[in-house]
Parts: sequence; C-alpha cells; structure tokens
Amino acid sequence: MENFGTNSHQAPAGADLVKDGTDQTFMNDVIEPSKDVPVLVDFWAPWCGPCRQLGPTIERAVTKAGGKVKLVKVNIDENPGIAGQLRIQSIPAVIAFKDGQPVDGFMGALPESQVNDFINRMTGEVSEEEVAALVERAQEALSQGDMGGAAQDFATALQMDQENADAIAGLARVHLAGGDPVQAKAILDNVPETLKSAPAIAAVRASMELAGEAQDAPEVSEAESAVQSAPNAETWHTLGRARLGAGDMDGAADALLESIALDREYNDAAARQLLLRVFESAGAGSELAKNGRRRLSSILFS
Repeated sequence: MENFGTNSHQAPAGADLVKDGTDQTFMNDVIEPSKDVPVLVDFWAPWCGPCRQLGPTIERAVTKAGGKVKLVKVNIDENPGIAGQLRIQSIPAVIAFKDGQPVDGFMGALPESQVNDFINRMTGEVSEEEVAALVERAQEALSQGDMGGAAQDFATALQMDQENADAIAGLARVHLAGGDPVQAKAILDNVPETLKSAPAIAAVRASMELAGEAQDAPEVSEAESAVQSAPNAETWHTLGRARLGAGDMDGAADALLESIALDREYNDAAARQLLLRVFESAGAGSELAKNGRRRLSSILFS
C-alpha cells in the first residue's frame, strides 16, 4: 500500500477499530463483525486525491466513537472484487454494513462534522446540536428554493431523531412547496400523538389550510382594483386572500388588518380568523406574527 507520508490509509499497528481489508478477508473483516457493531468500508485507491483527504478524517471519527463502529479500508486497485459487486463507480466511497448487509453510505471527501453525523446515524447516537444544525441548514435551503437539499437534511435529521417536530414539519413543507399536498398531509397524519400540538406541526397544518384557502383566490391586480374602487372590509379581505394565493404573506396580513380595522365582524370575523392562520403558519416567533399581533391588538382594543 502506498505511503503518502501522513499514513492516511495505513492502520496503526495492532489497531482493531481501523484495519486494511482485502477481497479474501472481507467476510472476516466486515460481514462477521458487522453483526456486533456497524462496520464502515472505505473504498479508496493510491491515485485518488480526495481519498487522501477522507482517510485521516474518517479514522479520527471512528477512533473517537470508541468502539461503537469499526473501519475497514479496501484498496480497489488491489482488491476490485467486492467493489465490483457493490457497483462502486466513484471513490472515495464509504459503505456501512450492519448485520452482514450494506445499509447506508456516502461518496466523496465529506467534512469531519458530516462524517460524525453519518457515524452517529449508524450507531443510534443522537446529538441534539447536530440535529438542530441539520434542521437549520434544511430550513435555509428550503427558504432558498433548494428542495432537494432541504429534503435530504430534514430526512437525515429524522433518521437521527424520529420525533423531531421541526424536521417532520420541514419535510411536510418541502412537499407542500413542491406542489404535493397529498404527501405533506400523509406525513402530518403519521405524526406521533405527543407531537400533534407542537408549534412547528401546527404551523405547517395552518400552511396547508392557507394553501386550500388560496386555491380559488382572485388575481391580485383584480382585487387591488376593487379596493381602489370601494375600500371596504369585503374588498380588503378579498385582497388578503389574493395576496395569499400569490405567496405574499406580509401583504396578505396588511390587507386583512385593513379589513378588520374597517369592520372587525365582517362575514363572522372571517378576516380575523384568516389572519390568525397566517400568524400560525408563519410561526409564533416570526416578525410577521409578532408585529401583526401588536397591530391587531391595537385595532381590537382601541
């Protein structure tokens, strides 16, 4: 095995957690031990630059896990058999084995934090900080329209913590934003009873209701013309619904507040009820909800 100076793919002498493997020893090195603890197999080659980056990173992570996971490194130039059976087409590639079967994996030289996340998933360890970081990254991706990245991070967070309300709600929002309300509803319908009243779950349910409310909303330009012609509680309420249909939550809140200011009881307080769902959908801690509730209170109690 080629030595790159940093021993990136040379196991320490006598180490049991990190070792070199071959096609011939794969059963003893990987399959049998994986019945006791997860075994990660790092497929690499001496000519692969990213492999040299990943090597020390994954070794540190496995060592830090303290025996909860093992690492076997397979040089595919010298041992192409198992890599061929697993259809490894790009390296570095890491495949995790549990109970004698491949169960998960990743490709490329991931940063150490993501390697640690992967190992935690394999060992069942849950780090609240790591889950929170994944959810935050997913929410940022969702806000930027990166549905694939958001879905992947929300799903990873759920693998680490199956009862994370923010991750469940986030995954439902991904489907809702992607035009699949049926799948979003299916996710929410399977929420554990203990989480159904969680703010994040309630917020996405409110978003689904708003999506239904907006389905038959008029065009914004048409509703704006109606307000200019006859600015009353009805036309402002209609403009609020139109802006919701266009995805303008802030503009919708403004219009609904105008409707309430003119006639708080119009149509059985329809504007106020819709506005409260807007606040719930945006989240109790959002600026829209906080500012909107202050404005609503000043209207109702003036």
